[in-house]
Parts: sequence; structure tokens; C-alpha cells
Amino acid sequence: MAKKDAKATKAKSDADAVHVVARNRRARFEYDLIEKVEAGIVLTGTEVKSLRTGKANLEDAYGDLDRGEVWLLGCDIPEYLQANQMNHKAKRPRKLLLHRKEIIKLAMRVKEKGLTLIPLQIHFRRGIAKVELAVAKGRKSHDKRQAIKTQEAKRDIARFQRRGDR
Repeated sequence: MAKKDAKATKAKSDADAVHVVARNRRARFEYDLIEKVEAGIVLTGTEVKSLRTGKANLEDAYGDLDRGEVWLLGCDIPEYLQANQMNHKAKRPRKLLLHRKEIIKLAMRVKEKGLTLIPLQIHFRRGIAKVELAVAKGRKSHDKRQAIKTQEAKRDIARFQRRGDR
């Protein structure tokens, strides 16, 4: 009986696992992240297959609100090679799926001066493609320098702690 319970919990934890397809690594450097939200993406079949092979680019992507809907613009999901004429456009706008309350909350935040929607990563959770969005504020160059200094300080502290353990 205990073996079945262990298998069930392992299967459940595997199902809840997140498989990251693409990350926007520059987003954490270029922006101060204020609030995060996870949204579903409306995709075609070839887009899903292309994502499952691990191909996507979020470098120039951003979120936009239009008539009460949230859209992901500039996200590059390359064409699926095995899907000859039924392929999709690589940089088409993709609708994001959120609850109405979440959309209203995001709309109020984005209306504030200097705030924007930035995608942080695309991942699969329970076999469904999701995108993690953040309400973010752009950093100035002096803020970026300060962030670099704090990162280097953390690295130095970690390095000295490792040396002390020897």
C-alpha cells in the first residue's frame, strides 16, 4: 500500500513540474520587476510542437492590453520544420488567457507612468503552455550599474564563504 502512495505522489509531483522552454534573461537586468502573473497562451498545433522542441525567443517580446484582452507581441516561435504548408508565422501576436479580474488589475498597473508588461519565461505546466509575465519598470543606466555591483558583492561573499569551509 505504501508503494502505491509513493508512486502516486511521485506522479503528482512530476505532473506539477515546470518544463521551461525559453527565458528572458535580460528582463531581470533591464527592468525592476514589480508583480508577476502566469497566463495561458493561445497557440496553433505547430507552435506547440516547436515549443516542445525547446525553440522560442523572448528577447524583444512584450505584453500589450487591447480592448480588454492581453496580447504577447514580438515573441519569436520559429516554424516547425516537419509541418510543410500548414506552418505558422514566427512572430505573430498571441492572445494570453487570464481571468477578467487579473486583466483589470494589470490594466490599472500598466496605466501608471513607466510600467510595462514583460514576459519572463515560457514553460509547460501539466502539458499546457504558459507564459510568466511581470509588471516592470525600466531601469536607468546608473540603476543597472548598481545592480551589477550588488551581484558582484554577492558573488564575492559566496566565494569567501566557500574558501572558509576548506
